[in-house]
Amino acid sequence: MTSPLDVLPQTPPAGPRPEYPRPDRDRSHRWLSLNGTWDLETEDDVVPVVVPFAWETSASGVGRTWLERATYRRRVSVPAGWTGCRVVLCFGAVHHEAQVLLDGHEVARHEGGYTSFEIDVTDHLAPGSEAGLEVRVHAPADKRSIPHGKQRSIPRTDYDGVCFTPTSGIWQSVWLEGRGSTYVEHAGLEGDSLTGFDLTGRLAGPDVTGTRITARVVSGSSSFEHISLVCDDEGRFHGRLEIADARVWSPADPHLYGIELVTDGEVPDVLTLTSGLRRIQALGEELWLNGSRLYVRGVLDQGYWPLTGLTAPDDAALVRDLEIARDLGYNLVRKHLKLEDPRWLHHADRMGMLVWAEPPAASRFSAGAVRAFENQLPALVERDGNHPSIVVWGLYNEEWGLDWDIPHSPDRARAARQAYEAMRALDETRPIVENSGWSHVLTDLVDWHYYDEDLGSWARTLAQLASGEREDFPVRLGADFVVDKPLYGNADHPRHRIPLLNSEYGTGYTSLERAWNLRWQTQELRRHDRFAGYVYTELTDIEHEMAGLLDYDRRAKDLGGLDPSDVNAETVLVVDLVPAAAGADIPLPTADLELAVHVSHHGATSLTGRLNAAWAPANHPANRGLPSPEVTTDVLTAVPFTLTAASTLAVRAPLGKTAARLWIWLTDSDNRGTARTFVDAAPVEEPNRRGARTTPTDHPDTDAG
Repeated sequence: MTSPLDVLPQTPPAGPRPEYPRPDRDRSHRWLSLNGTWDLETEDDVVPVVVPFAWETSASGVGRTWLERATYRRRVSVPAGWTGCRVVLCFGAVHHEAQVLLDGHEVARHEGGYTSFEIDVTDHLAPGSEAGLEVRVHAPADKRSIPHGKQRSIPRTDYDGVCFTPTSGIWQSVWLEGRGSTYVEHAGLEGDSLTGFDLTGRLAGPDVTGTRITARVVSGSSSFEHISLVCDDEGRFHGRLEIADARVWSPADPHLYGIELVTDGEVPDVLTLTSGLRRIQALGEELWLNGSRLYVRGVLDQGYWPLTGLTAPDDAALVRDLEIARDLGYNLVRKHLKLEDPRWLHHADRMGMLVWAEPPAASRFSAGAVRAFENQLPALVERDGNHPSIVVWGLYNEEWGLDWDIPHSPDRARAARQAYEAMRALDETRPIVENSGWSHVLTDLVDWHYYDEDLGSWARTLAQLASGEREDFPVRLGADFVVDKPLYGNADHPRHRIPLLNSEYGTGYTSLERAWNLRWQTQELRRHDRFAGYVYTELTDIEHEMAGLLDYDRRAKDLGGLDPSDVNAETVLVVDLVPAAAGADIPLPTADLELAVHVSHHGATSLTGRLNAAWAPANHPANRGLPSPEVTTDVLTAVPFTLTAASTLAVRAPLGKTAARLWIWLTDSDNRGTARTFVDAAPVEEPNRRGARTTPTDHPDTDAG
């Protein structure tokens, strides 16, 4: 049988970021990239600019910050072979307001610096014709009332210290598509039944009523199921596509289906969707994926690159960041305050990386800011809702745009609740977090952001949060501004039967301190079975923020011999110890040492094995091989999602050493290593504070007791 694709002309892409921008909604059989060099007119000059890189970046060729208005121009021609097609102009993202003109005639306006938009320009730019394309952009320096995520604003906001160079103008791909004479404008797939897809969508074009669409599986199944659908008077269609021998999508098996939609008409529209069969649920205090318990081992990723800002330099960079997260042992990436490039989401789908997705927020509360925030949500779900990798929708973050005042402001609490309800109306299949970090008013996950340099305090606070004894924790919002933030924004919020998880943590001034905190703080999170997971801050450094496991150029840091994948493994060891300092968890013992060790195992079945321990030279890394065991415990069994009772390891003192590393590891019944950690023994030095300034008290003899 002849495919509609057999008669379509092929158009090779060109320029930077040449790949087709929407592989999850594939029309790459008939498209034209408009990336490349355009003219950029500012108030004082006309300069070349490389699209799709923001004009602040060096990759754009402009490198200009705080430019608020500029106009992009280029000539555009449509291939003559697209005769009979509808010509659609597509923008991945333009920050913040865009007015689009063809030969001086306005064809569209769009507001929202992170949301995609498209324009049917057939009446202005017919196949075989050419026109002048103009995009007039307004990118306010004062971003306080518009969604801007981690972009810096002038005037600066409370969040300036954790914000970065702005991203203005065209910062995602621009392209043309030749679609059918009547075409699919939107199509959504829901695969949470695990046996097939519920398909909904709408057509656009001059005659949609009664148009027939054929939907058939073209990849992922050997039976090639298909259904035929008919549009109503508004161009909407829906149906159910059952999959024989259905295969679910999961991190262990990221199986994807390709579903081709073909419309009737003189020139048929051909669109291939990619998605997977996947169900994510919050059941009581647990997360479940496809009927199996899920523990989130996540990492925060803000999606910035040194020369290109919020735009990845190339497709390989998107893949590389996902590979880094996977190789560090993470099963989820929290993409922070940014609608990421759809190609990144597609790669997450095919690699099996779970995603916590969230839109940018404003930084000041107002009715207009609330509207602008909520206006993003339909576009977010419409663009990204088909991705099986997305398992959590985040909304507000740490009350950004709500002025850190939910508990004392009914209006701000209402805005958070309203955002949840708006998102729930758009998507019933995923958990939603209305305000990540604290002060929850209506949420499917009670998450919390907690940073603490004191590991003793960290361990105590986690234990109290897990038991319910404590419902708040200290948060440093500025150098002289520490508050106790509550988990719940009001007294009526349920305290139980909702998953509880950390979604930001990690401290340390140097990379060695960060590795030390990663190791010990994460083990304390794994100590408490009540928690449903964690998200570490963060994957890479960004500009002045040095919190990454890798630097800004994605180069490895000195982590003191730690392999983060040991910390983030399915099975980890939990040592009953509050360590003293990075590089010196304990003083070098002069007598035999006893350590109590637990196993936290999150596999599908129980694990039986033995604990082993042995001394190695100081800073001995795991990739140099573990020493021969000096001591081995009796057989123990780790039940999934239940911390084992403590096993005691009695280890002799490392005689004649000034510093040493005690490796502790678990071997299964086949003597294969399944988990490992270490304890560093070295002199514990008190910090040198000679010459420190002291302030005498006004009443030195007063009894404080």
